[in-house]
Order: sequence, then structure tokens, then C-alpha cells
Amino acid sequence: MSGHRRVWAWAVAVWAALAVVAGVLTLWLQDSAEPPGPYGWEESSPTPALPEGWHSLCPSPTADPGAGPTVVACAFISG
Repeated sequence: MSGHRRVWAWAVAVWAALAVVAGVLTLWLQDSAEPPGPYGWEESSPTPALPEGWHSLCPSPTADPGAGPTVVACAFISG
């Protein structure tokens, strides 16, 4: 192995070692800087029911030949 290749091999090895050390330090410091959070399931309010006759409140898609797929969205706000 020539001297030039040996220098490049050492440079790549040192760079790789520094990258690994920096990655480990980043993960370690990031974990220690954040306080532990209260992880767990939360109870949510029950899903509101759809109003009666909601089928007639939403638009009906009409087939238009050659127009491609039709997308219809219907939203309700409960108060």
C-alpha cells in the first residue's frame, strides 16, 4: 500500500469513528435533555351520532361519462 493510500485510509477511518461518536453523543444528550412524558391512552368524548336523515342532506354523486372519478364530501358540525 502506498503512502498516499495509507493516509486516505486513516482519514476515512478517523472520519467514520468521529461520525459514530457524534451520533451516539447526539442520541445520549437528546434523551437526557428531555423530561419523561406521561405516555398512555387518554379517554376521549364519545363520537357524536349522525343526524337522522343524513342521506338526504348529503349531495348525491351523478355519473358523468368520461369525466373520471367523482368525489363527494359531506360534513356535519355538532354543537
